[in-house]
Amino acid sequence: MAWMDKQNITVLKEFIFMGVTDHPELQAPLFGLFLIIYVISVVGNLGMVMLTKMDSRLQIPMYFFLRHLAFVDFGYSTAIGPKMLVNFVANHNTIPYNWCATQLALFILFIISELFILSAMAYDRYVAICNPLLYTVIMSQRVCWVLVAVPYFYSAFLSLITTIKIFISSFRGSNVISHFYCDSLPLLTLLCSSTREIELIILIFSALNLVSSFLIVLVSYILILVAILKMNSAEGRHKAFSTCGSHLTVVVVLYVTLLFMYLQPKSSHSFDTDKMASVFYTLVIPMLNPMIYSLRNKEVKGALHRIWKNL
Repeated sequence: MAWMDKQNITVLKEFIFMGVTDHPELQAPLFGLFLIIYVISVVGNLGMVMLTKMDSRLQIPMYFFLRHLAFVDFGYSTAIGPKMLVNFVANHNTIPYNWCATQLALFILFIISELFILSAMAYDRYVAICNPLLYTVIMSQRVCWVLVAVPYFYSAFLSLITTIKIFISSFRGSNVISHFYCDSLPLLTLLCSSTREIELIILIFSALNLVSSFLIVLVSYILILVAILKMNSAEGRHKAFSTCGSHLTVVVVLYVTLLFMYLQPKSSHSFDTDKMASVFYTLVIPMLNPMIYSLRNKEVKGALHRIWKNL
């Protein structure tokens, strides 16, 4: 009995990550690759936050949402990236119990916020293309803040519920997480108490978040497509298609990855496959978003050029 109590105390102090790979020869190449990706992600997203805040010509709703998208991309990649990189060079891939709970809470907060900010961006594009004359009236500063504040508060609520539900439960003897960060599904496998209620909460809200946010995007783009097809100008149609295509590409990649991760039955989960999908949406997508949304944008390039000239 004394040995079991001691083991339980140890379990409550820390968790051990299995990591991205168990092949030692891949540790150094993967560390270099992921470090480059993370640095590009941080520079790109923080740069976008600063640029859209400083440049007077970028003070419109489109760049307001882009700034918050960059912020949440930076948030959830930073919640995961630094610890993962440390684990590549550390002898023990451990994380303290409280840090694990914090990492899970931050990741859920930012990833859900990303879904609904992408939806807000789709709605913004719908208003800009379908109601250009009323754009500044409909997308007022107050409306824009509501469209980002509600997702933040809602995401924080779900994050706290999920994290608290998991971490007030009893963990069994093993404290080894079959992942490279503290995610809800790998943590559930370590619980010795019934996970049915927590799994139901995760499934219901994951489905609700994915379906509701995707429906907003889908309806917005259907209406945008109808409006584009009615345009007489070929140049206008090309410009609208180009803008929507970039946004839609990232939306599809993110939603397909999350659907694959969270809406498949527990029995069909393969943690090796889930790890690769997780690497993609925790590191690669935050790196790609500034490029897709910004580096191909003439207004952003112009803002960068003006700042460079003033240095």
